[in-house]
Amino acid sequence: MAWPTESYVRLVTSDQSKGGWSGRDCNEVRVVVAPYRICPLGAHTDHQGGVVSAMTINKGILLGFVPSDNPEVHILLFRALYALQKRGNHLKQGIIGYICGAKELDSSGLSSSAAVGVAYLLAFESANELMVSPAENIEYDRLIENEYLGLKNGILDQSAILLSSYGCLTCMNCKTKEYNLIHSPGMKGDFSDITKKFKILLALSGLKQALVANPGYNNRVAECREAAELLLRASGNPGLEPLLSNVEPEIYEEYKWKLRPNLARRAEHYFSENKRVLKGLELWGSGKLDDFGKLITASGLSSIRSYESGCEPLIQLYEILLKAPGVFGARFSGAGFRGCCIAFVDAAQAVNAADFVKEDLTVVL
Repeated sequence: MAWPTESYVRLVTSDQSKGGWSGRDCNEVRVVVAPYRICPLGAHTDHQGGVVSAMTINKGILLGFVPSDNPEVHILLFRALYALQKRGNHLKQGIIGYICGAKELDSSGLSSSAAVGVAYLLAFESANELMVSPAENIEYDRLIENEYLGLKNGILDQSAILLSSYGCLTCMNCKTKEYNLIHSPGMKGDFSDITKKFKILLALSGLKQALVANPGYNNRVAECREAAELLLRASGNPGLEPLLSNVEPEIYEEYKWKLRPNLARRAEHYFSENKRVLKGLELWGSGKLDDFGKLITASGLSSIRSYESGCEPLIQLYEILLKAPGVFGARFSGAGFRGCCIAFVDAAQAVNAADFVKEDLTVVL
């Protein structure tokens, strides 16, 4: 189903034009669309400069807005203002906006925070007639997440939102910032074929604690950097930035015995996940969804055992999804400390799989 629908856009522009917001005519209201994203392969590696895969889904954020004719900014918009001004942009126009997202999908591990940040950035840029490239907005949103919000993540989320194309798997090298869009055979030109092959199933855990309030995420990032620092020092390269992407795989293999057990597990996840991404891109491009799904499942298992993210409700969802009919593969979505699990499902079995998860989860609970 196409998203957003014309009726949904009209609803947003109508709500924005009401006297309680801007009092402007509907025709003056501009609309920003920022979709949510999933990451089939490449979990927990973007902050280390790893290679990741992603695609956007037909749900997300809509922001209806008009320029406010003054530079005043509501407190919730400071995140975008912070990033734009830090990079030297002079803003003369604030915005009056009405933002809405897909029901129940906020804080679900689908990058709703990045979608909001990107939406605000695009709105400010439109209001102030700024010409900003996707690459610049990827960096601006990194400033929002890393500096303003204090979350030490990488650039996966905003890259997926800004660069993805319907029907493609987006591949992003988070170290070099290079990316490409990979079609799967049978999906070129005729996008109606996509929904005939697979569906994406979202299983929500109900856990919505913000990542900035959970120390687990930033602690894992710090552990990865510590592992990188020890490996670089052992290999005679202490001057390089302590990122696992700066450690060659053969160096990791030679010196991994020097790492403490927890650091060894973090490094093992990073290097094995990079391999899964590269293999997964090949399988996706060949249309081998069964094998692609197996890699997604292996990624989910590595997130649990090596990266040690997840919690009992998410692990239960992951295990239930793997038993559901027609599931090619499943894993956590997002950081794995709250939110949802995703599964790639044979389109013909999607309804049966969803029903199975509902029934099985009810028994578990």
